[in-house]
Amino acid sequence: MASKVTTVRVPELAWYGDTELELQFLASWKVNVCYMKGHHRPALGEKEMRNAFQHPLGTKTIKELARGAKEVAIIFDDMTRPTPVAQIVPYVLEELREAGVADEGIRFIAALGAHGALNQIDFRKKLGEDVCDRFPVYNHNPYENCTFVGTTSRGTPVSINGEVMSCDFKIAIGCIVPHPLTGFGGGGKIILPGVASMDTILANHGLLMQKALETKQEAQIGLGLFEDNALRLDVDETARMAGLNITIDAIVNLKREVIGLFVGDVTAVHDEGVKAAREVYATERPEEVDIVIANTYAKANEAMLALPVGAGLLSEDGGDLVAIANTPEGQVTHYIMRSFGKTISGRLWQPRTRLPRRVKRLFVLTPYIDRAGADWIAPLEAIIWVKSWDEVLAQLKADYPGEVKVAVIPDATVQYFPA
Repeated sequence: MASKVTTVRVPELAWYGDTELELQFLASWKVNVCYMKGHHRPALGEKEMRNAFQHPLGTKTIKELARGAKEVAIIFDDMTRPTPVAQIVPYVLEELREAGVADEGIRFIAALGAHGALNQIDFRKKLGEDVCDRFPVYNHNPYENCTFVGTTSRGTPVSINGEVMSCDFKIAIGCIVPHPLTGFGGGGKIILPGVASMDTILANHGLLMQKALETKQEAQIGLGLFEDNALRLDVDETARMAGLNITIDAIVNLKREVIGLFVGDVTAVHDEGVKAAREVYATERPEEVDIVIANTYAKANEAMLALPVGAGLLSEDGGDLVAIANTPEGQVTHYIMRSFGKTISGRLWQPRTRLPRRVKRLFVLTPYIDRAGADWIAPLEAIIWVKSWDEVLAQLKADYPGEVKVAVIPDATVQYFPA
């Protein structure tokens, strides 16, 4: 439920200390903080984490399934996802050890999809020091060394990372959060796009999307839409074709703490995980407002996700949207969806020619201005860059001297407002 406040603290700097940003508002302003329903849920303890591994969904335990396995690939999501993989990996390694799998047979592979490569700093943030000291950790390369495994029933030609396909046991660690195309992330998405070839990603994200739109299936593709989502069903089929043995998906609160953990068969895990995710990330829609503060935290390096979520809360007459995108690394490299110069781009990039509907002004609050990264946020000339909240407040106060309605979304990259 939204609450009235004059001071609001929102999470910031995921992977860079996980701190809070304090926002001060005028006392005359009516400020609603739109918390997701599960924002306050406590983190799972060791007993609850272990229980998820001991009672997998739709399959046997890792230690039972992995007996006799020689080569194991542990696939993990990248820095655009909030998953604290380092907290989950010890349970996986314990199961593999009990199955008799030698350390020499284990490697970790970052599921980058069409994103840019990670470095050792990223690996250690994501996996922990011990894992990086003990095991090789590789980036996925979507342009080379992928193995063709067949074609999905929806016509997507499937080629998967060759190192993954060379292993006789495959484990994936990710998280479930709302997604603008497949409804919710997690599940088979760690395979497609995670470790799929560029041609496979393009077929799913481009050709299949176009086909769905042309056949009037667009209502089934979008944020929070899951059951009959054509892209998601194609992803699930791909994960099975790739031979994914175990899926581990987390659900997180507003501190990136694991509050739900689902282990087992990819479909069973995704189905049960999404049931929980719908409740956790769902947010009560406030009445229409004049100003929206859309914080980005879990996916601050994909800040464009916050714009449609925030814009939808503004009044029909329009208002101001403040997107807080505080991440030192800037916006993630995306080889399909981003531009790479004034006249060159990835194959599915679409130039932003205007602000979202209802948005009169767009402020982007960040100490780390990324002008190239603005190409998938809004037209560069339409963005008002600000480096501090005081700068934002000074500009807003000048235009809203009296009573004004404000909505604050603590993390617009993972929250959603059910229809």
